Amino acid sequence: MGSTKNVDMSIDPKDLPKVVKADVVEQSAEPASEGEAKPTAIKAAKKPRKNRSAKYSAVRAHVDKTRKYDPFSAIEMIKKLSYSSFPGTITAHGVVESAGEVGSVALPHNTGKTYTVAVFSEEVAKQIEDGNIDFDVLLATPADMPKLTKFARSLGPKGLMPNPKNGTLTQDIEGKKKQLSSGTVTIKTEKKAPLYHVVIGKTDMETKDLVENLTALLTATKTKTRKLSIAATMSPGIKVELAK
Repeated sequence: MGSTKNVDMSIDPKDLPKVVKADVVEQSAEPASEGEAKPTAIKAAKKPRKNRSAKYSAVRAHVDKTRKYDPFSAIEMIKKLSYSSFPGTITAHGVVESAGEVGSVALPHNTGKTYTVAVFSEEVAKQIEDGNIDFDVLLATPADMPKLTKFARSLGPKGLMPNPKNGTLTQDIEGKKKQLSSGTVTIKTEKKAPLYHVVIGKTDMETKDLVENLTALLTATKTKTRKLSIAATMSPGIKVELAK
């Protein structure tokens, strides 16, 4: 049998060498015992809250946060609560399941937003080379693609590169120009978020026209939109009932 070591219990704990703990926080499923130091919780940095004006807070108080308004009531409420000194732009903000192209909608009434449409040509190519991109939409035919390829780095990040998905690469240039001028909108989400924004009009438009534009949007996106709200340039947001 091995010999038994005698432990000297007379040693003062104060004389023992101190153990320096490394700054490592280990997570344990067991709760900390009484007297044990609890691991430091690492909290995620909170986003700073927006400082809203007194006027915004006053009009926000009129909105029922728990309610989803029908299109007519939502438009009426937005027009009533908009407090800008100019005709505010009313924008619909929709949430879908994944980022990308949602579809298109032909709004029955002019939204007050105008698009500058360019058709690819040698002159337009020279403007792009010089960095003079002053158009909102660029139309081209499939035959133009070999010449367009070198401008992909300039046009792509701006969403201006013609492509067949949104109809900007087409044989029917005149038909597409007419479609754009009639109020047809291609709906795309933000690049990295399943959220889209569509202008449906101005606060000084007739309520009936705004309701019809909003209804057209809801109908066109009813299989993809999960949530939708509208807001003017200076107004709180209003939740809207989705199309059934």
